[in-house]
Amino acid sequence: MAVFWVTETIPLPVTALLPMVIFPLLGVADAREISREYLKDTNMLFVGGFMMAVAVERWNLHKRIALRVLLLVGPEPKWLMLGFMLPSAFLSMWISNTATTAMIVPIARAVVEQLIATRTSNVTATEDSLDQNSLDSHSVSRASAIETEVRHIQMINLRKPPVNEKRENSYDVTVVQVTKPNDLDGIRKGMTLCVAYAATCGGVATLTGTGPNLVFKGQTDSLFNHDAGVNFTSWFVFAFPCTVMSLMACYVWLQVNFLGIRNSVFVCKRRTEDRLKEQAATEVLLRKELNALGPMTFAEVMVAIHFIALALLWLTRESDFFRGWGNVLPAGTASDSTPAILLAISLFIVPSARPNFLCLRSKNGRDSNNPGPRVALLDWDTVTHKFSWGIVLLLGGGYALALACQKSGLSQLLASELTVFRDIPPWALCIIITTMIAAITEVTSNVAIATIFLPILAQLSVGIGVHPLYLMIPGCMSTSFAFMLPVATPPNAIVFSYGTVRVLDMAKAGLVLNLICVAIVNLAINTWGYAYFRLGEFPDWANRTHSVSNQIGHCVNVTTI
Repeated sequence: MAVFWVTETIPLPVTALLPMVIFPLLGVADAREISREYLKDTNMLFVGGFMMAVAVERWNLHKRIALRVLLLVGPEPKWLMLGFMLPSAFLSMWISNTATTAMIVPIARAVVEQLIATRTSNVTATEDSLDQNSLDSHSVSRASAIETEVRHIQMINLRKPPVNEKRENSYDVTVVQVTKPNDLDGIRKGMTLCVAYAATCGGVATLTGTGPNLVFKGQTDSLFNHDAGVNFTSWFVFAFPCTVMSLMACYVWLQVNFLGIRNSVFVCKRRTEDRLKEQAATEVLLRKELNALGPMTFAEVMVAIHFIALALLWLTRESDFFRGWGNVLPAGTASDSTPAILLAISLFIVPSARPNFLCLRSKNGRDSNNPGPRVALLDWDTVTHKFSWGIVLLLGGGYALALACQKSGLSQLLASELTVFRDIPPWALCIIITTMIAAITEVTSNVAIATIFLPILAQLSVGIGVHPLYLMIPGCMSTSFAFMLPVATPPNAIVFSYGTVRVLDMAKAGLVLNLICVAIVNLAINTWGYAYFRLGEFPDWANRTHSVSNQIGHCVNVTTI
């Protein structure tokens, strides 16, 4: 299975179905036991979280958030980059980083091309009939044309008008070069790459943000019988600071690498007339995009309420700092999947328009001529069209493989053989593992790598007497740090498909970010992670699991004899 996952000989979800055939035929596990692994609690957490993401995308709430942030930070390139990265990172915590990148990159390209068009030419009118209002309308129409092209996700090649070219409106236009072509090329590359990299960094912050995090949650629950204490809140407390640090490192590095130190956030410049013009043109384009969405609809408000409620329920279920709502219920009855499914069901019930009855009737009477039923916020056709069912099978295949390793005694064998690493200091071993995984995940699916490596790291930890989370958490997070190649992650592939960024550009920028993010994870696990998860002592639940594995392995050996 590992070879098939790495080489993708057949689709990854199809490979994940092999345990249903192989293990029963070999007598490793019963088919009914294997089947139960394909729809566990973690799979339902993914189902609920993904349905919420589909609702957010359906009603364009994510686009409104992104545009609001861009208008808030301002139109200067160094702040625009931050404006693209913040919503990308935030949205990818809750929805697919692929969907986040696909939505924000066209907006980024429209803004960048408008910015470059304004920087490249300084337009002056030579006829007396050309007044300031005409010039403003020309800028707006040009921004609208760029916006339309980007909406169709086509390559935008702005033709630089020759000097004194006669246009249809009979105005003479003179073009004066004010910016070096290399600088403009750097702006294009930096502004698009920042979206993909920010989406990757943001997905690490939550358990539902990316596939490897869900694999980690499922593997710890399966291997250690839900005793590891990993839930949405505990993961967020550890991973969110890592996301913030990696996001800021990414922001600084991309500015230095593509915008130059002189144009970075560390240098303040005076506002010239040309800069004010380009900022005004950029703001016009952003406001045009926002105005096209219209006022916030009833559906967007309802989806936002569901979104906020789900986040709050996840964060307040269990905590080391206060008594959560999960502590009120009988122990072990509720999990993170409970509010996810609850809010997902609610999306199919709550209407997308204001109900037309009793006190909820519209006061201005707009809905009086439309007394029929309202469409729900989410429908099943939309879910089946956008839902990533393959991830559910992929997660289940990993859990089935972990179960087979335990029942066959392979886990116990690995734990005993990996004791040769006992002489290596744990912190050095962690650096080696994270660096190796970050390199491998550049050319292989990060979900597949997490599925393969996390059970091995669990048994390695037990074998050398180290807290399992000390190696499993950094190993899991390292699978997401793939910045160097277009094939490494879907966000990278989306950015590369536009033709703005070369493989060499991505490799040069991504190599530094890979090293920085690996360093951040190792710093985190040895500082606040070490204290928060109490990694200095070997937990009892790992001892119990190790004992069970020994008993299973002993029974298998006796049966073989």
